[in-house]
Amino acid sequence: MEVILPAGWPRPKGYANGVVASGRMLFIAGMIGWDAQGRFHSDDFAAQARQALQNVAEVLREAGGRPEHIVRMTWYVTDKREYLAAAKEIGAAFREIIGAYNAAMSAVEVKALMEDRAKVEIEATAVLPQ
Repeated sequence: MEVILPAGWPRPKGYANGVVASGRMLFIAGMIGWDAQGRFHSDDFAAQARQALQNVAEVLREAGGRPEHIVRMTWYVTDKREYLAAAKEIGAAFREIIGAYNAAMSAVEVKALMEDRAKVEIEATAVLPQ
């Protein structure tokens, strides 16, 4: 994987502007903050984000991948202020579960998610080595 940073651009904080990779592609559906049995353990934003990241990592492991194979993530959040207020805790969970901030990322505030209690949904794309 190669992180792309155009000449003269400042290094973004928490993501990459672009990523080039080759290998077997894995597309991970939107993961929310419930466990494998579909139960929420918290309505706290940071706790749900942590669980959603763990769910992403579990699907990745099942495909034979590792967190460093993630090249793109899209976060859908129901409240951008709540997301920003939890940034420190989310960052700690991300570093613990995923590791480096080398994926191209987007975060989008949405009106609602399909599960009423869900506050965050994370989609990911990974490129696994051949």
